[in-house]
Amino acid sequence: MTGFGQGQGQLDGVTYSVEIKAVNNRYFKASIKLPDLAAFLETDIERLLRQNLSRGTVNYVLQLKNISANVLFDIDQRALQQYLEKLGRITSSAGTQCRIDAAGLLTLPGVLMPVSPDEEMAERIRRMVLGITQQALNQLKQMRQAEGSALAADLDDHCKAIKRDLERIRERGAAVLEQYHRKLKKRVNELLMSAKLKLDEETLAREVAIFADRSDISEELARLDSHLQQFIADCQAGPGGDSQGQGLAAVGNVGRRLDFISQEMLREANTIASKASDAEIARCVVDIKCRIDRIKEQVQNVE
Repeated sequence: MTGFGQGQGQLDGVTYSVEIKAVNNRYFKASIKLPDLAAFLETDIERLLRQNLSRGTVNYVLQLKNISANVLFDIDQRALQQYLEKLGRITSSAGTQCRIDAAGLLTLPGVLMPVSPDEEMAERIRRMVLGITQQALNQLKQMRQAEGSALAADLDDHCKAIKRDLERIRERGAAVLEQYHRKLKKRVNELLMSAKLKLDEETLAREVAIFADRSDISEELARLDSHLQQFIADCQAGPGGDSQGQGLAAVGNVGRRLDFISQEMLREANTIASKASDAEIARCVVDIKCRIDRIKEQVQNVE
């Protein structure tokens, strides 16, 4: 599920700004970009992201604004002095004079050092950053919840269509057996007429019974209907399992469960397709499998 959230706060005149973007992914993957001053927070931030989000590619960016240079970095005066002494010896031995570019000196290795906050300052930064990160996550989850409501409605439409197809298959199932009985009896009578033989009703009944057992799909229909009811119940459940119609994102980590149920639904549909010997039932099964494939695509995005 997609979403966006941002949070902002100030500490000692420095503005901390967080942006979090999430796009669809069946797994959780985080990309965290932090300034050097807050690099020590990467583990804490990833833990907070995982506590709030279980799926999606998440891009996290922390920016600092209105910050003075001495807060970001410090100059290693000893390293700078050593560079100057070496440059002085080189120019003296060559008998020449050179102008030194201070900006160029700052780019030399070891001259500029990132500032590491002390323990007290680090704790204050941690509280600030994690606080505004939670604000951004709350916004992101609200957006995902709105998307989840629309997604739940789409999944509900597919489930209702599957239920209608299941009813047609049930109605057609009894008629198929009777139709097979009539066709088999007519065909055998035609073959035996020329030989002037009488059809053995017991043998015919046995053949019909074998066909009925081989093509019986009542168990598969019952299991598929049960899976469908479970799927609908999980889609409609709110926090704590109550049916509150708050959208899929409000349920919690239900995406993997829906993914598993849809796999089982497809398994039963394939079994029905292999056992059914009627064109109308076959068409209904094709429609059901198309619906299930669409459901499987959608639940990959469900949180």
